Amino acid sequence: MAPRSKLGTTSVLATATLTAFLLGACSRPATESAADTADGGPIRIAVGIDASYAPFFLADEQGLFADAGLDVELVQFGRGGEAVDALSTGQVQMAGSSDTTTIAQLQQNPSLRAMYSYEVSGEYLKVVLRNGVSGPDAVRTMGIVPGLSQISTDKYLEANGIAPESVEMITATPTDMPALMSRGDIDGFVMWEPWPTAAVDQGVGTVAATTGDYDWYYHHWAITTQSWLEANDATARTVRGVLAEATEKVEADPEAAAEATKTAVNSDEAQTLTAIDEIDFAVEDLTEKSVEDAQSVVDFYRKVGAMTTDPDLSASILVDWSAGAPS
Repeated sequence: MAPRSKLGTTSVLATATLTAFLLGACSRPATESAADTADGGPIRIAVGIDASYAPFFLADEQGLFADAGLDVELVQFGRGGEAVDALSTGQVQMAGSSDTTTIAQLQQNPSLRAMYSYEVSGEYLKVVLRNGVSGPDAVRTMGIVPGLSQISTDKYLEANGIAPESVEMITATPTDMPALMSRGDIDGFVMWEPWPTAAVDQGVGTVAATTGDYDWYYHHWAITTQSWLEANDATARTVRGVLAEATEKVEADPEAAAEATKTAVNSDEAQTLTAIDEIDFAVEDLTEKSVEDAQSVVDFYRKVGAMTTDPDLSASILVDWSAGAPS
């Protein structure tokens, strides 16, 4: 059985697991430093291996980066924390990452900078309850992955009037969740695709809600480091323009985006198409509301002991970046 930890109290296990999640070795190591880009080397952008990164894959397949005069290499990572860590160590120059993963890294890597959002969704993450569990009041155990899954679970319970600390949290990997549910080890989990669909297809659970049902939305940010941005502001703005075009193309032609994603990461095309439909893709500047929402994530990480100090969110989150003068 996976290790167990209580949510809502200082947890050594949750902290250690979150640290491992965020600082894990990259699955496809890069060798160039951030400085290489200024000398004409390729811009390495860290991406994941799911539908969240469809705009990057579509832009790459359709040559949008090249058309804008950019030499871009997409470097795939299995987990968001690995991508952010690769950015922090200079193995890549930019990355796409969920807001919660980025925020969790700010304490160790205060030079990270979030430039803009390129997607938001209240449907992509789903609450799955084990067959026979009638609703949130009947939940006694939940499976969590430290980070986005963990905070989404906390907010689900709170939205239904349940104290998170009253529910036993079992820390595991996403691939473990359907099996844990099948054995009765967990009553539910909150996760991104394809794991909710996997649990349903295996006949062990049902989708009870999406995070948007309890007013919780996840965002993906385009992030970099302050040092690279200072030296490559114009390049960063060109990448933004390409992603703005790519997100429009994803929304206009989801089938093409799903095909590009399948080609890039060998994903199931039907599941990818469904996921793309559940995500709103658009490049938008970050706002003061983004900073406010980020503070709520920091507060959560402080509560579970994963962070000990408040990062400088006003420095890390670049409000209205595209409208500002080049740095």
